[in-house]
Amino acid sequence: MSKIKTAVIGVGYLGKFHAQKYAALPNSELIAVCDANTENAKTIANELGVDSFTDYTQLFGKVDAVSIVVPTQKHHEVAKACLENGIHVLLEKPITVTVTEAQELVELAEQNKLVLQVGHLERFNPAILALDEVIKEPLFIESHRIAPFNPRGADVSVILDLMIHDIDIILDIVGQPVNRIEAKGVAVLSSDIDIANVRLEFSNGCVANVTASRAGLKSERKMRLFQSDAYIAIDFQNKKLGIHRKGDGEMFPGVANIESQEQSFDQGDALMAETEAFLKSIKNGTPAIVSGADGKRALETAMEITRLLNENRN
Repeated sequence: MSKIKTAVIGVGYLGKFHAQKYAALPNSELIAVCDANTENAKTIANELGVDSFTDYTQLFGKVDAVSIVVPTQKHHEVAKACLENGIHVLLEKPITVTVTEAQELVELAEQNKLVLQVGHLERFNPAILALDEVIKEPLFIESHRIAPFNPRGADVSVILDLMIHDIDIILDIVGQPVNRIEAKGVAVLSSDIDIANVRLEFSNGCVANVTASRAGLKSERKMRLFQSDAYIAIDFQNKKLGIHRKGDGEMFPGVANIESQEQSFDQGDALMAETEAFLKSIKNGTPAIVSGADGKRALETAMEITRLLNENRN
């Protein structure tokens, strides 16, 4: 198969990395980069030896697939136009501003038989990829995602900035509807919610306790899962996975011994893995690992959490 002709719309801090991945992948031919900032577009284009545009509609008819890395408020407009013009889309998270917008993109991709993948990058963390054979039916999940304040994400609350990563992973792992949500949060450094704690109760009885903060002094991204046969600890940041199972014998009367297995993974390149998966879905006609429907599901939950938090603030 000939190379997939690719481009990136929005080559700011994150978008330039998308462009570099497309330029490096053997099954991709990076055609152009596009950015409303002319100087920015030209700088990245010159670095990679491709064309630059300031109007994304100039890409129509020239490329097969794009990464869209523009402000969230522009996601729907740009992705809709690309899908309507037969272009496969890798769209940064959150998928859109509203659930209605997300649903429209999902339907448009299905109608036009195009891949719509959402950039929930943590799904490509090697510690998460190693869970396939381990996760059965979690009973309780606890996650902490803490980071220093970064103005780049401050246009949205900590829910859409940070917590949505864990929401997506938890919804994917549990695979059941959410029956009840409780949420508390406060603004500390910005005018929006900067620290939040959320309790998700699922229809199968599983409970997830999710904390996110962008007012920390250090970064921490950890998740703990408890199921009937194991306790699983994931360290996203340090790429570590601990699996602790009930073993033979007893450490106390009636309490089984614990057998532990710990794995460390290479740092790897999650963005490269995400981009490769996107191109593979296009080539093979297979569903995206993080589909538009997944992105919509995560957004829907995040928006309900946001509604509850705003209610509690008033």
